[in-house]
Amino acid sequence: AASKNYEVVATFPDTVTGGGDFMKRPGMVALLAFLDASNEKYVVIFDDLKRYARDVEFHLKLRREMDARGAVRECLNFNFMDTPEGKFHEIIIAATGQLEREQSGRQVALKMKARMDSGYWIHDAPIGYKYEKVKGRGRMLFPHEPFASIINESFEGYASGRFQTQAELKRFFESFPGFPRNKHGVIVQQRVTDILTQPVYTGHICSERYGIHWLKAQHEPLISLETFDKVQERRNGTAKAP
Repeated sequence: AASKNYEVVATFPDTVTGGGDFMKRPGMVALLAFLDASNEKYVVIFDDLKRYARDVEFHLKLRREMDARGAVRECLNFNFMDTPEGKFHEIIIAATGQLEREQSGRQVALKMKARMDSGYWIHDAPIGYKYEKVKGRGRMLFPHEPFASIINESFEGYASGRFQTQAELKRFFESFPGFPRNKHGVIVQQRVTDILTQPVYTGHICSERYGIHWLKAQHEPLISLETFDKVQERRNGTAKAP
């Protein structure tokens, strides 16, 4: 901007890619809203054309959105030209960006599946566990007190009939002020269901996405497989009247 004597009136950083969809990128949405709210014609500068929209379909849509608002696009590593050759070159670079994004996603997915196949949980740590780094093994799940004991007690209590319903179990969790809640400070019933149906607590890994079924995991279990099975039997049995 300085080299062309442009006055910078606003900047719109984006840390979210949105998988190519610019309407899922807060910075891009803010930029378009800024253009809509002004009668001025602006030059919009991008540092890298591949970060403009790493998807051919959305690249073309975003180009039309910019054109409709009278915005002039400029880029550090690409010269936009309103010619058949220039548009073709632009699409080729957009397609290259899409290819790189999809190849990167595939590589990450393969690495994640390989780690899961080795018995390591790769998603967010369930309540009762926390991640710790182990030399030569990466991040591993370890019991996280006092939540690990709370989870164990909840499973054992539901399996034995101490807790007759999941609503009772929800109130049990609510009795602990530090037990994780949602952004509204509430423990919803779905969280109770998610806990009771999580095989990770048995020291096993299941993943429909990666085709993994009851693989023995590397981390320490919080409950026995027998207790887990009793809980599922009770959950699938006759509902109790309030």
